[in-house]
Amino acid sequence: MNRLSRLLLPLGLLAAVVAAFAFLQLDAGALLSRDGLGAMGEYAARFLQPDFSAPHLRAIGFAALETLAMSAIGTLLAALLGLALALPAAGRFGLPAQAGARLLLNALRAIPELVWAALMVLAAGLGPNAGTLALALHTTGVLGRLFAEALENTPAAPTEALRLAGSDRIAAFCYGTLPSLWPQLVAYSLYRWENNIRMASVLGFVGAGGLGQMLYMSLSLFQEAQASTVILAMLMMVLVVDATSGWMRMRWVRG
Repeated sequence: MNRLSRLLLPLGLLAAVVAAFAFLQLDAGALLSRDGLGAMGEYAARFLQPDFSAPHLRAIGFAALETLAMSAIGTLLAALLGLALALPAAGRFGLPAQAGARLLLNALRAIPELVWAALMVLAAGLGPNAGTLALALHTTGVLGRLFAEALENTPAAPTEALRLAGSDRIAAFCYGTLPSLWPQLVAYSLYRWENNIRMASVLGFVGAGGLGQMLYMSLSLFQEAQASTVILAMLMMVLVVDATSGWMRMRWVRG
């Protein structure tokens, strides 16, 4: 019986894979045929000849700056809005406000960035404004939830001591809670900035500007050389941002 039960799981997985191939009607023979492999090889070879012409590099530089600006502004707006919503979400203003704030944060976080970008393109038009708003809305939900959990885990003794000494609520938060909470807020914000850099490069596929929109146009026109250069620019930008974010965390958070 035990041997049979151990065999049922791999057999079930194998049956699921076969059923998936049959349902999708994948023609593996055509894909792996000589003509299919030759066509894929030619397509990949055209990506190995990036376009480094001066006009194309200038366009990539402008699009990269646009992508960086979208991610930075979107993350900054999300950090400010997330902190504002984290206070009621952590129960600082009573149970009704806590339930409403958490519901709003869950709604913002549940809708992916691409869906937000498609909605913002309809509302704000094509370009970086739509991408910035899409990143800000989704990231507000993520950072607001993280900030609220950090607030809930922060010791309340310093804030209560300042309140008993006569400080108002804002001063008690700024001098009693925020100093111990600040490293976590910065670490969460920097981490989301790294993610938003990558996502800002993708949002262009729905018309939200930046390198993603440039890559989409190149692929749509079958300009593999230009698309290869855009992909290299995306890779370099992500590596630079990751290194910069790591240095900032070392200096501002761990230091």
